[in-house]
Amino acid sequence: MEQEAAAHIAELMSRTNRLIRRAAEQELAPLGVTPGQLRALRVLGQGPMRISALAKRLDVVPRSATAVADELEAAGLVRRPPDPSDRRATLVEMTDAGRQVLAELRARRHAGMAELLGRLSGGEQAELARLLGLLAAPEDG
Repeated sequence: MEQEAAAHIAELMSRTNRLIRRAAEQELAPLGVTPGQLRALRVLGQGPMRISALAKRLDVVPRSATAVADELEAAGLVRRPPDPSDRRATLVEMTDAGRQVLAELRARRHAGMAELLGRLSGGEQAELARLLGLLAAPEDG
């Protein structure tokens, strides 16, 4: 019975994840941002960094991080100033337009999640948060 329950839960989580992904795509499309670009903007929201650091944080090869940075720069969402600690290197940092797009995307994401979670009562939301916290917690040992 445990395997059946696990399979059922996995299917429900997969369906829920698809709902969230579809909603995210609808949130991103009007702003002209891809999911990969959004991930990069979120990382860059923590401060300027070199491409190598961005690639490491995104868990991609530097060439892929460069491509995303190029796209974001072309859209006016990031710029590449020189690194003050090494004139040979450049940083990637968000522009005001990038910060505005990131704030808008966060607001849309929060509104979308609030709508989805609105299907649950307050107590059910608290229980879901508690259970997800247990699942997401790092394992001891």
